[in-house]
Amino acid sequence: MAYPPQSEVFPESNRDSDAGAAFVLESKGKWWHAGFHLTTAIVGPTILTLPYAFRGLGWGLGFLCLTVMGIVTFYAYYLMSMVLDHCEKAGRRHIRFRELAADVLGSGWMFYFVIFIQTTINTGVSIGAILLSGECLQILYSNISPNGTLKLYEFIAMVTVVMIVLSQLPTFHSLRHLNMASLFLSLGYTFLVVGACIHAGLSRNAPPRDYSLESSESARVFSAFTSISIIAAIFGNGILPEIQATLAPPATGKMFKGLLMCYSVIVVTFYSAAVSGYWVFGNKSNSNILKSLMPDEGPALAPTWVLGLGVIFVLLQLFAIGLVYSQVAYEIMEKNSADVKQGMFSKRNVIPRLILRSLYVIFCGFMASMLPFFGDINGVVGAVGFIPLDFILPMLLYNMTYKPKKSSITYLINISIVIVFTGAGFMGAFSSVRKLVLDAKKFKLFSSDVVD
Repeated sequence: MAYPPQSEVFPESNRDSDAGAAFVLESKGKWWHAGFHLTTAIVGPTILTLPYAFRGLGWGLGFLCLTVMGIVTFYAYYLMSMVLDHCEKAGRRHIRFRELAADVLGSGWMFYFVIFIQTTINTGVSIGAILLSGECLQILYSNISPNGTLKLYEFIAMVTVVMIVLSQLPTFHSLRHLNMASLFLSLGYTFLVVGACIHAGLSRNAPPRDYSLESSESARVFSAFTSISIIAAIFGNGILPEIQATLAPPATGKMFKGLLMCYSVIVVTFYSAAVSGYWVFGNKSNSNILKSLMPDEGPALAPTWVLGLGVIFVLLQLFAIGLVYSQVAYEIMEKNSADVKQGMFSKRNVIPRLILRSLYVIFCGFMASMLPFFGDINGVVGAVGFIPLDFILPMLLYNMTYKPKKSSITYLINISIVIVFTGAGFMGAFSSVRKLVLDAKKFKLFSSDVVD
């Protein structure tokens, strides 16, 4: 159990007795390493859900929401990096989101609020990463052996074993090379999927296109807010302070360069995946556009080797994503279980690390097997997790730190964002939970099919 920070200061010297900080969040990285971590945290296979999100919004509103979310999140992350830089210059370098929120907002309960939300996000994304990895293996297997008997939960078990091994990489910084590869993998499968969608749209077997929304006005509203929550989840990360913690001090200004790297990749991947997928499949878009390209009935709508390579790229990147989003959980575990005086690779620290991280991954794998709700999980996580941490708290933290005049443009923009996204978060949470309840009627425990 993590404990709230004391109200006085957060001196850097605390890291000397804090194993979570000294080990998991060691500060050795360059700005481009932060860019790799950010890109892995944001640009993942969830972008293949964007056509599915567009089907609840349509072309115009879909483009608008995607663009607004991109601008707001970049702005929010930049403001948060400025707050972190300000605290560092004042002698209080924060390496954890929860400590930053509690210090700046002056409230102990914020510590527990943030740690609860972060845990929800980390666990939700880890479950989603393992679930989608298992689905990728199932897709490959079903094409190689159409009459095979292996079920989805068996592939999830295979993925879980691999994740247990990879989880033993001791520090966030040690993931930098994996996350660099992750960046190129995201570009690789995006280009492959976009090419496959263009091929499918121009082929003789092109599916009929229908971009109409739900017939009922209430259903359209619920679908729209669910889609907004999904897009929020895709843009969110909720761990920017922990990523900035991996930078070698002084960290001032370095995160902005990492953000520019990350959002350059976002512009290329998000729009191309959303447009090409929705253009081909319209309101029949699947929560994983790869499954739309490989329908259960009829031939694949793109060359098999292209789709197979895309699935492999997705699978490989999911391992990196699962590792990135597990770091906060590992840091919390190690803060309380490890002894910083005995070294990162001492027997005293390696054994608890092996046991605790393995148990965490096994739990995520079990939940992924039991609840195959990939698209719906995205919506719920976006509404209850990413919207508060990535769209609301950065604005409040900036206003409390820099105290802009209430009549200033900055203050008014920040407060407007807080109000708008607070409302969107509540509506998105309600809509996403509603969809989960509706989907539960056609869901079986340990099903071999992911419910859309």
